This record gives sequence, C-alpha cells and structure tokens, in this order.
Amino acid sequence: MPGLAVIIVGDDPASKIYVRNKKLACETIGIHSEEYALPQDTTQEQLLALVDELNRKKEIHGILCQLPLPKHLDEEAVIHAISPKKDVDAFHPVNVGKIMIGNYDFLPCTPAGVMELIHESGINVAGKECVVVGRSNIVGKPMAMLLLHEHGTVTICHSKTRDLKEVCRRADILVAAVGVPELITGDMVKEGAVVIDVGMNRLENKKLVGDVAFDSAAEKACAITPVPGGVGPMTIAMLMKNTVKAATIHE
Repeated sequence: MPGLAVIIVGDDPASKIYVRNKKLACETIGIHSEEYALPQDTTQEQLLALVDELNRKKEIHGILCQLPLPKHLDEEAVIHAISPKKDVDAFHPVNVGKIMIGNYDFLPCTPAGVMELIHESGINVAGKECVVVGRSNIVGKPMAMLLLHEHGTVTICHSKTRDLKEVCRRADILVAAVGVPELITGDMVKEGAVVIDVGMNRLENKKLVGDVAFDSAAEKACAITPVPGGVGPMTIAMLMKNTVKAATIHE
C-alpha cells in the first residue's frame, strides 16, 4: 500500500485545511497516511530528525512538509533533507533539475494539476502564446517549464514586468499564480483565451477569491477555472498520483 507522511508545523489555518483535504483524499482512494502535527516552537534539529526517520521508514513512500514553515525554520534545509525518491512535492533540487531537462519522476502538484486540466479539456499547448503571472519556485517557474515542454511560447511576468496588461492580453493560455486578489481583470484577457487561476486569497469579509476577477474574465475566456473548486482539487489529485508513483519507484 502506498504511504504518505504529511508534516505540519504550527497553527496556520490554510495549511490545516490543506492537510485535512489531503488526509481525506488518502482515505478515499486507499493510501496509508500519517500526519505529524508539530508545535510552533519545533526546532530545526527536531524537524530534520523527523524527516530522517521518515526517509528510512519503509511504509512511507512520500514525504510532504507543509509550507510555509514558521520563520525560525530553514525551509530550504528541510526540502534538501527529504529523499528525492520520497519528494512527492517535487521541490528537491534533484527533482527540479529533472523537470528542467524533461526527464522527471515527479512534477510539482499544482503545475501538474493545471496541465491535467488543459489536457482533459482538449486544449493543445503547441504554438500557443502562454503567459504565467508569478515566478515562484512552487508554481510559476515549473508551470512555465511544463508549458515549454509542450511547445508553448512562454512569457513569465512578475512585479517588475512593464505593462502587465498588454502582456496578458497576448495570451492564448493565461495562468495567474501571484497571490494578489483579483489582479487579472477582464480587460487583461484576450477574447477566447484559456484562463487558469491558481490564486487562493481570503478577503477581509472572509470571502475566498483567486488572482482573477472571475466574472469579468469569464466574459472573454473560452475556458476558466473557479476559486475555490478549480485548481485546488487537482493539486490534491496530483499529490495522490505522485505518492502512488513513489511507491512503484521504491519496489
């Protein structure tokens, strides 16, 4: 049976929701899951000791450390400590390098989920103008690489991009992953574009919104993902896929 260990440090409410959803998904499809909820004041040594223990645990094929970690902990050191063969988030430098050259075991769950949505919708990336708004190691950069692997012409936008509106309006496929509520408005979307919203932002009134102003963008787009209920469930599905793949690698 594939086994997944999820580590969560502290009391971040969003992280707790993600962990709960991952646990439920494991139960639904028959993956053995273990949750390690550590207190906010966990030391670097304690966290690395747990990772080392899980690296050696035969029942565990995938290890996921929920980010962000409390500020006193070194995220990079924790990511490096997870065995590349158990790195179901695909954040370890070995796995990042494999993604770069196109010969990978695992893909980061969110970009992989976006690609699955594109494929299932019958959208061909080859030759399309693709714009990714956001350059994080978790979503933006690997997202751009996956689109490039499928022969898209890719532009990555960020806080220093000049005339973001004009760049976005060129996109046949527009992926927003920047963490700014409703940054992408309808007038930034090309008629007939595919719009994928990776953002998950909670407003002061507790409403959950993405990085795209859904109503105005939907008037222009030929396909668009909602928030919540769009990319989020796909991220969890891809985590399950990676865990099963890790179990086959370990055999």
